[in-house]
Amino acid sequence: MGRHGTIAGRKAAQDSKRSAMFTKYARAITVAAKAGGDPEYNVSLKHAIEKAKSINMPNDNISRAIKRGTGELEGATYETGSFEGYGPSGVAVIVDVLTDNKNRTTSSVKHAFDKYGGNLGTPGCVSYMFSRKGYFLIEKTDDIDEDALMEAALEAGMEDMKTYDDSFEIFTEPDDFAAVSEALKGAGYEFVEADIEYLPSMEAEPKTEDDIKNLKKLIEILEDNDDVQKVYHNCGVDLGD
Repeated sequence: MGRHGTIAGRKAAQDSKRSAMFTKYARAITVAAKAGGDPEYNVSLKHAIEKAKSINMPNDNISRAIKRGTGELEGATYETGSFEGYGPSGVAVIVDVLTDNKNRTTSSVKHAFDKYGGNLGTPGCVSYMFSRKGYFLIEKTDDIDEDALMEAALEAGMEDMKTYDDSFEIFTEPDDFAAVSEALKGAGYEFVEADIEYLPSMEAEPKTEDDIKNLKKLIEILEDNDDVQKVYHNCGVDLGD
């Protein structure tokens, strides 16, 4: 899997979209809370809250989102879903959504694909090119010992680790994500990103500069949609530049 973007680039992207991310994470908390409002007994809710806190979502926002999920406050009913398709040059794209109006979301996603040189496909058309994995991104600093980090992650169930100039990437099976997360947090490590994601097992290279520009725009438009939780792709070019 190619690595897309530096630590600085990822942090800048997070900062620029923080307000929109509040909306997305609040929806995720609401949906997770339907299975119970206590994060100690609801792993999905605990994970959603941790993601919200990682971008400094206020506790009041988190509390309201939980109450909407448990029915203590009125709110929209959301359903999960995903779309698969191809961007320019055949780059595979998966779009995870949480929506209260599936027809609206389908129309918006299809329009984005059509406008920027892609096409929306059928379920399963590209997901076979991805694996579902737990993923942790940790910034490399002088006080982190690589061997100690690897040992802590291995003991908790890590599958693989990659080292870069500015970061460490740790991969797990989805079932081991929570254990590795707890172990690393308990050891004092902080995450730039931590989630269960679709990671590409093969990559596609855009054929022209126009295709790269259109792919960037497609992903940007999708990510700006409040109904879209996350966009995954298998582009082998760093789209952060």
